[in-house]
Amino acid sequence: MAKIAIQRERLSIDVLPEEHRQIKVYAALHGETICKYVLESVRERLRRENEMKELSALAMHLEQDPLLKELWNNEKDAAYDTL
Repeated sequence: MAKIAIQRERLSIDVLPEEHRQIKVYAALHGETICKYVLESVRERLRRENEMKELSALAMHLEQDPLLKELWNNEKDAAYDTL
């Protein structure tokens, strides 16, 4: 089976010696290379950022769409607002 070549970009960052040590330790604890650990950490941050962006867009729609606003603001679900 032939491998498909995926174009990649190289990223180089400078970190403090203590940060490098911490990254190395946590990567080892997870059984990963530093590269894999950092890449997965960045990907997770990007996923969270994207999720926040999507939630923000949904909130904007709630204010503009009367049907969604009615569904969102109801007494039955109001109890969850205080949690």
